[in-house]
Amino acid sequence: MGILALQADERAKDVNISEDSLSVSLMDGRTITVPLAWYPRLLNATPAQRNKWEISAGGYGIHWPEIDEDLSTEGMLRGAPAPQKQE
Repeated sequence: MGILALQADERAKDVNISEDSLSVSLMDGRTITVPLAWYPRLLNATPAQRNKWEISAGGYGIHWPEIDEDLSTEGMLRGAPAPQKQE
């Protein structure tokens, strides 16, 4: 008996941002949801700035031009928050 596995497609399809979380719908039907606190630029942005995003990097990234923030679906799937600044 064989196992049929669907091919993963980690490209972003849609983005939804609430007051405290970022959710990215992927082309393969999965949804990644992470705390907005992981991404200080997004957390501190206005709602209008948060909602002005574009899919980048062939679908594997999301870019917010007004706050110069870039996230990858790979990083979100790994559970990688933004690097902390060294003081």
